[in-house]
Amino acid sequence: MTDGHRPKSPKNRENRKNRKNPVHIVWDWNGTLLHDIDAVITATNASFAEFGFAPLTLERYRELYVVPVPKFYERLMGRLPTEAEWEVMDATFHRHYWAAAEDAGLTAGARELLRDWQADGLTQSLLSLAPHDRLVPLVHAHGIDRHFLRVDGRTGPSHTSKAGHLVRHMQALEHSGVTAEATVLIGDAVDDALAAAHVGARAVLYTGGSHSRTSLESAGVPVVDTLAEAVRTARELAE
Repeated sequence: MTDGHRPKSPKNRENRKNRKNPVHIVWDWNGTLLHDIDAVITATNASFAEFGFAPLTLERYRELYVVPVPKFYERLMGRLPTEAEWEVMDATFHRHYWAAAEDAGLTAGARELLRDWQADGLTQSLLSLAPHDRLVPLVHAHGIDRHFLRVDGRTGPSHTSKAGHLVRHMQALEHSGVTAEATVLIGDAVDDALAAAHVGARAVLYTGGSHSRTSLESAGVPVVDTLAEAVRTARELAE
């Protein structure tokens, strides 16, 4: 053939069809594997109450939410919070959030999806901007830490970039043979899609977390309503 390619035999096509693509999933935690949106709303409204803001509904929260988080507060205040205001809001949010998060459960189907993905001989890891020292015990308490190659929480300031965090996460996974090209990040925020694009990975966004569907769709990646759909989509992206 003039293009230098030989036609593939039916046997080769069948082998390719049957061979599993070694796709790796990087899971987000808050709002994705952990169904903590109620805790988030409770903590957000507690932080707003410090400055006399009326409480937000879930729908209004998702409509306004954006990262970095100070920009979210700017949408409500009409200006960025001062450093002193931010410290009060941030401390109040985390105090109330962690008190409520211990009662938050995993998202429907998450435990089975993690188990089945590993049983299929595929790899996965967990990346979160939650503080590492709080994240690890919580993941262990849910009994799912054994399913991950790595669990990485935030070790820097609360406004740490998800993209930079993912870069370091992927570098740490290199020894396991994980590549960005074969990685799909499943998260609940536009920032997850931006971080994935930054490292050359793909993303699937789940509507059960902090963003509205309209906001998620603006990222230009697949948007799904269940984690089962997210996993199916990750498989399709890898084909």
